[in-house]
Amino acid sequence: MWAVLFGGTPQAQESAASGGHSYVSFVPLDTVTVAQGHKAPVTFTFRVEKSYHINSNKPLTEELIPTQLHFSLPGEIAIGKVEYPAGILTSFPFDVTQKLSVYSGEVTIHAMVLAPQEAQAGPLTVHGELRYQACDNNACYPPKKLPISFNIKISASSVRKRARGNAQSPHIH
Repeated sequence: MWAVLFGGTPQAQESAASGGHSYVSFVPLDTVTVAQGHKAPVTFTFRVEKSYHINSNKPLTEELIPTQLHFSLPGEIAIGKVEYPAGILTSFPFDVTQKLSVYSGEVTIHAMVLAPQEAQAGPLTVHGELRYQACDNNACYPPKKLPISFNIKISASSVRKRARGNAQSPHIH
């Protein structure tokens, strides 16, 4: 089933996952390289279709659905320190007295890929989804899930063992 969902364009991926109109697309990443026992930054970029917005990760009211990234992780890797951008406070014609925290245009989410020392070197593919709710100036639409995937290359660690120094003091006696 995953092979069907993750093929094709971001728009085709979105339509296959939740049907209907596509409001957000995923900008594919280059392969993320991380050494065993280390971490590497990763940046996810999404584009919200013109004339639409999506709720931020921290909407101002409980009934609004936050934008969130979720992952299905292979092997021993982890993704941590997911940092969502601050939403833009915007009022809309349906209630000009209330401001909502939203994203529009290009949305960039930062995170860290962590590979433990015991992680096996080699390529991996991470699958995930962006959960969001799109709205225009007049209405909000049912929540969507946009499938994403990206590749990670775990490289062998080049950890060097410290050479044991001479027990003698470096000071001259």
